[in-house]
Amino acid sequence: MLDTLLFEDLTEVQLLLAMTGLGLRPVTSWLPAAPGSGSEITQGTAEDRLYYKQTRVYQRDKSRAALSGQTVRTDAFSEAPTPDRMGSRKSLCCGFSALEVTLGVIFVVMTGVCISLVVLYVTRETHTDPETPPPQHTPYLIGVGRADCTGPPADVPMMGYANPQQTAAGIHTRLYSRAFIVDDGKRRVVFVTADIGMVSQRLRLEVLQALQVKYGDLYRQDNVVLSGTHTHCGPGGYFQYTLFMITGGYMKAAIEPLVNGIVKSIDIAHNNMKPGRIYRNRGELDDSSLNRSPHSYLNNPEEERRRYKWNTDKQVLVLKFTDQDGDGIGMISWFAVHAVSMNYTNRMVSSDNMGYASYLLEQDKNPGGLPGQGSFVAGFSSSNLGDVTPNTKGPYCVNTGLPCDYLNSSCPIGGTTMCLASGPGEDMFESTRIIGHNVYLKAKELYANAVEEVTGFIHHAHQWVNMTDVTVQINETHTASTCKPALGHSFAAGTTDGGGGLNFTQGAVEGDPFWDGIRDALLGPPSNQTKECHHPKPILFSTGEMNWPLPWHPQIVDIQMITIGSVAVVAIPGEMTTMSGRRLREAIKEELESEGTLKDMEVVIAGLSNVYTHYITTYEEYQVQRYEGASTIYGPHTLSAYLQKYRGLARAIAQDRVSELPAGPQPPFFTENLFNFVPLALFDRKPENMSFGDVLEQVYPVYRQGDVVTVTFVAGNPRNSGDIRDKTFVTVEIFDNRTETWEVVHNDASWETRFHWLKGSNWQSNATVEWQIPPTALAGSYRIKHFGHYKELKGLQPVITPYEGSSDVFTVTASFYYE
Repeated sequence: MLDTLLFEDLTEVQLLLAMTGLGLRPVTSWLPAAPGSGSEITQGTAEDRLYYKQTRVYQRDKSRAALSGQTVRTDAFSEAPTPDRMGSRKSLCCGFSALEVTLGVIFVVMTGVCISLVVLYVTRETHTDPETPPPQHTPYLIGVGRADCTGPPADVPMMGYANPQQTAAGIHTRLYSRAFIVDDGKRRVVFVTADIGMVSQRLRLEVLQALQVKYGDLYRQDNVVLSGTHTHCGPGGYFQYTLFMITGGYMKAAIEPLVNGIVKSIDIAHNNMKPGRIYRNRGELDDSSLNRSPHSYLNNPEEERRRYKWNTDKQVLVLKFTDQDGDGIGMISWFAVHAVSMNYTNRMVSSDNMGYASYLLEQDKNPGGLPGQGSFVAGFSSSNLGDVTPNTKGPYCVNTGLPCDYLNSSCPIGGTTMCLASGPGEDMFESTRIIGHNVYLKAKELYANAVEEVTGFIHHAHQWVNMTDVTVQINETHTASTCKPALGHSFAAGTTDGGGGLNFTQGAVEGDPFWDGIRDALLGPPSNQTKECHHPKPILFSTGEMNWPLPWHPQIVDIQMITIGSVAVVAIPGEMTTMSGRRLREAIKEELESEGTLKDMEVVIAGLSNVYTHYITTYEEYQVQRYEGASTIYGPHTLSAYLQKYRGLARAIAQDRVSELPAGPQPPFFTENLFNFVPLALFDRKPENMSFGDVLEQVYPVYRQGDVVTVTFVAGNPRNSGDIRDKTFVTVEIFDNRTETWEVVHNDASWETRFHWLKGSNWQSNATVEWQIPPTALAGSYRIKHFGHYKELKGLQPVITPYEGSSDVFTVTASFYYE
């Protein structure tokens, strides 16, 4: 307060302000001399000087009393000198002095200035406020769910590289199905992304059958999309066409975990549905992908290529799902890159780079839980990845270190098998970690900054199409047609992510008399009509003309699209190349927005969906006949046919005439002649004087963070454990001194663990468990446990018995040296 200050300490201006604030008579006709000058007041009248002197003495006494804590009378101002006591002053007008009028004017002006400043401040804040306005739209009903779909991790061929030597022998990470359901009150759609190589027609049909039994007509072929992440390290055995059964077969033990896991993820999402909102965001990730067939890409028109900065799609699209309170419940991300960081030498079941991205984000959002636990679901889905590799060091001849031949990706010594791409890490595990981490970081950033709300109605459209006979309009005067399925010679050459054997090379536009002769003798020659239709592809396998014991390739294919407000998800039954995907997205966007009812549509491709038909290149890329073109099974006009068919779906959605779309011919569901070449899991034996679960190679007593703990057990065949979903072969446990109990900190789904199964002679086998101790591991006492089952013959009946084993207790410490 001004009246508690010592007047001796006030400057002249402060004194004036104090006197005005205390209701004392302002003095403007005189001012005291500078402090310390010793001069008396010489200006003003005697009346003024007396008034100033009395005021100064009064205020000094009052201030000292306040500082000393004495009570000051509230009527003390009556003792102060006043203008009345000092005599009246001259008035300028209406009894007011010139000073009072001046101060009044100043007061009015300052009030106006303050109001103006306040208005400007508020206006400025309004225009720069970064916060998103509260949602104004009706929320969707949203459900998310995740379920384990890991199949047999032993003896079963893996699906992806088509390498007969790559059979499962352990677990790197588990496989999960992630489901997302959205309902606008009128329509409902389901999108599932599963950690598998691709969704086969047989798998989709069995899932739809199971959903029909549970939910009736709620979930159908037109509103359910099933997509694979394209890991090449998951069990095969879930196909019904002969070509795929030759390498993977059809196995109940392999397909049932997939069907049950996918259905369970949908069950969880269905039971968790609640009002929520969706936001979209997109960005670019430019250090995690490379075009593995740049020569084919360069055959596309130069004018078209100039429209794009890269020869792969770098965009990452994220859909963020929240509840009504804005709390995140899930996310879907699409990015175009092959899940082949784990190469064909790996024999552990693995979700590869996309699975690791999911693992990281779900661990972020579900802190403290083991993998697969927690309510937040993060799906990383495939897109138009046909010619895109994560092996960013590019191809080179592994036997010489020299670059591969640019045109056919082969080496002078060793051919295509020696030309392999790798990177960015020093081995496949590090490469998987780096690519997965990059994708995770970009998706996490886009998720955190997603503010553009997705609103509007839901639509879904679906047709079955016979892709062997689709007429397409080439120009105003000419038409062409798709072909019966066939694979070219370059299909057998493989890619730089995993080369084929023998002497096949990419870019072959002429056949080989030797291999053609063997084909003709074993399988029969392709018809002239098929050869002409597929030109310039030299046909190695005319699969569309091979039907024993079952058709070798599908003819009836699903084409499907779902829209959620301003986002269109296009389910593609195969692997689209970069430019094919760009053309399709552009065509669908144009068609959806043609009626004016749908605007600013974001079109995203969900690859490896519903049925697998290999690759889809552009017409120009097909002419080069690298691996992707040789694997475009319906001929050079495959993309044109898909453009035509998907435009039809988009047009029906835009015009709200989906109900008028013909369903098309239904695909077959074979019940006979299904086969596989996988031998049965026989009986297990153990070494003399040992039991299943006993330790063969023990742990060390002390480890540091960053070390690798290894322990080997006497084991049974993991196939004898049956359905392994929601179980584990491995636990890493820490001893809690407070409760004197063991707590599981990792299992076989954890990135930090590796479960290797080694099949020995005489039906004996071992299981080796590795734990890569993370830097965040707590110091303490640990143990590693292994769980499994063994099969033995008792009497004439096979009996399966569970077992478990444990390592010795070991210590994890930050240092070996103790103070």
